[in-house]
Amino acid sequence: MRPNVLARTLVGITAVAGLATGSLATAGTGFAASAPAPETVSAQSPSLLTTQNFGLTSAEAKNVQRWLAEYWNYTDGIDGQLGTNSWKAFQRCLKTYWGYTGAIDGDPGTNTIKALQRLLKDSYGYTGAIDGDAGSGTRAAFKRFAAS
Repeated sequence: MRPNVLARTLVGITAVAGLATGSLATAGTGFAASAPAPETVSAQSPSLLTTQNFGLTSAEAKNVQRWLAEYWNYTDGIDGQLGTNSWKAFQRCLKTYWGYTGAIDGDPGTNTIKALQRLLKDSYGYTGAIDGDAGSGTRAAFKRFAAS
């Protein structure tokens, strides 16, 4: 009888070890198959989502907004955030003097940046290409514009 007890004990231990190993092996895949996290909806207003200061500090952006208010019919607050209405006013300037041909929509996209680069090349030390990319050269010249 003893050999039978020993055999059953070994079979039992092997079964327990196999179950434990199988549980550990599938533990990682249980996490991989979990449901994706739900998307969150932003509670920010659209004007905050379109703010684009292109490297300007809040104080520098306020200088730009004061200039826009004085010359280009900017009527929103002087808050240091170049949002849709700031860019609409800037686009009016760029359309009048710097070859901007797009809509006055407040979106500082490629065409707006190209016209801004022409302004910055004329008087604020921008030496790069008129490519619509607000890279480091454009940002540095925009800072000089904001400080003037």
